[in-house]
Amino acid sequence: MLFHLDFNVEYPADMSQKELFAIWAEEADAALGAKQAGVVVDLWKCVGERRVVAIVEVESHDALDQILLDLPIMQQHGQHVDVAVTALRRYEDFAADVKDRK
Repeated sequence: MLFHLDFNVEYPADMSQKELFAIWAEEADAALGAKQAGVVVDLWKCVGERRVVAIVEVESHDALDQILLDLPIMQQHGQHVDVAVTALRRYEDFAADVKDRK
């Protein structure tokens, strides 16, 4: 199953940027490891924003939920992270379905 994940990371006024970056560096290692393992299809950091967009491929909704709960940034800073999740369908599958319905 493919999902589009849109992470928006905030941080409280009493947290320094250096503290945030320490957590984010750990998260970056995990994200790049997941990309190397094939779970993350690709990911991008949005310029000028504390926002990361990822496409992931997992076995189920449950697996995605478990992965999200285990992310370093969610464990250490989760109350300040908003994740919008969108289930995706391969366009080739959709196109074949549409053609079959003509």
